[in-house]
Amino acid sequence: MSKFSVELQNLTKKFGNFTALSDINLKVAEGEVMAYIGPNGAGKSTTIRVMLGILQANVGSAKIFGMDAWKDAVEIHRRIAYVPGDVNLWPNLTGGEVIDLFVSLRGSHDKARRERLIRDFDLDPTKKCRTYSKGNRQKVALIAAFASEVDLYILDEPTSGLDPLMEQVFQEYVLEQKNKGKGVFLSSHIMSEVERLCDRVSIIRGGQIVETGTLEELRHLTRYTMKVATERPVEGLERIGGVYDIEANGNLLKFGADTAEMGKIIAHLGGFGIVKLASAPPSLEELFMGHYANEGAGDVE
Repeated sequence: MSKFSVELQNLTKKFGNFTALSDINLKVAEGEVMAYIGPNGAGKSTTIRVMLGILQANVGSAKIFGMDAWKDAVEIHRRIAYVPGDVNLWPNLTGGEVIDLFVSLRGSHDKARRERLIRDFDLDPTKKCRTYSKGNRQKVALIAAFASEVDLYILDEPTSGLDPLMEQVFQEYVLEQKNKGKGVFLSSHIMSEVERLCDRVSIIRGGQIVETGTLEELRHLTRYTMKVATERPVEGLERIGGVYDIEANGNLLKFGADTAEMGKIIAHLGGFGIVKLASAPPSLEELFMGHYANEGAGDVE
């Protein structure tokens, strides 16, 4: 039976009469990377603040390593690393001094690992933090996080400001921690990052989780893009359920298709002599946009 790094149960957070989070249920297992995605204002940062013990939930529970996120925050913070999307550092300290400070707070002293991270992230640790760009400030926070011996990484838009090469380095270190059995809770807008790293995805909208599952499970709930070439022009396709947005050009067709109706659709196309057929599952970005196409989310951050 899996152990869980994070367990949120019926979590509700209110600010006065405004409900920022409503009945959030979410678990992150050890050795699992969980993506938490949604637009600005959906409730992602509020959820993370509750997990970090900065905010106290009104209803429900937030447990990290089986401990109460609010009551046991000090003990929990010894075992977690948190990287926000906009890092503020002490301006008069060097990057190296800040890294050493954060690592020492968690009781870690792996110098070789520290040096490898600094090299891989291409950071000059001798410069004062006030001289760093946004991307370099993110590097300092990421190096400090990955140089520490912790059991859970809470990453809130952690690659904001990084170039694509550094994003790749970040992804490699996340996968390394996953392989060590560490839990990773990742809030990200970079869909390719989520697709590569995450075992499961939870989509939040307006303070409520609207869908949770693996990428494959979420894709089964969405439409595939079909491209078909036939011997004869296809007729009657629009009358079949689960077919959308048909574009026809002679014997060439492009349309959206619900997975549940795929057998019926292909059987119908077969009557016109299929020459070529290609289908593509939706990207995570398409999944994400599908949840927000028809209604917005309130500003709950």
